[in-house]
Amino acid sequence: MVAYLFLLVAVLSRFLVLSHVAWLNFTAVGAALLYFGARRPWREMLTPLAILVATDYCLTTYAYHYPFHWEAYVPTWIWYVAAIVLGQLLLSARTGFWRVATASLLGPTSFFLVSNYAVWAKAGMYPHTWAGFQACYLAAIPFYRNDLASTSLLLAAAFGLPALVRRMNMGHAQAVLAGK
Repeated sequence: MVAYLFLLVAVLSRFLVLSHVAWLNFTAVGAALLYFGARRPWREMLTPLAILVATDYCLTTYAYHYPFHWEAYVPTWIWYVAAIVLGQLLLSARTGFWRVATASLLGPTSFFLVSNYAVWAKAGMYPHTWAGFQACYLAAIPFYRNDLASTSLLLAAAFGLPALVRRMNMGHAQAVLAGK
């Protein structure tokens, strides 16, 4: 259930950042996909993909007022699936600080690399030169920074808070057993 609530927060966060340029890409998408992969069975993995594809369509056509070309989104959609798989591989069996930190770094970094390569290669916004390649990635650093920060904070909360509550409950249970 928590994974689905997290997915809802991810969708809402994409709409909320529209009016705040400084918050571009400070969304719950990466963290939600990683968390979904870690906590839900494989048979449910198409659900977040379908929801985020629909969100991409709505944002493109209704919020940004651009025509929707599904081909332009294929790298993003492949990344959505890859983030779910990464969550499954890194966070489903054993979740610890280093695994969460690794997922928090790998998720946004892989999206930064994949999405900006796609923009440079296909969007026509940058020349197909080394300088154009560098300019594309340089322009995306604020987006990467915000994605890295949001994913790290949200994954730390999603995995850290339950661990903290378990620790506190264990400490309380030990105190009760010790007769304190």
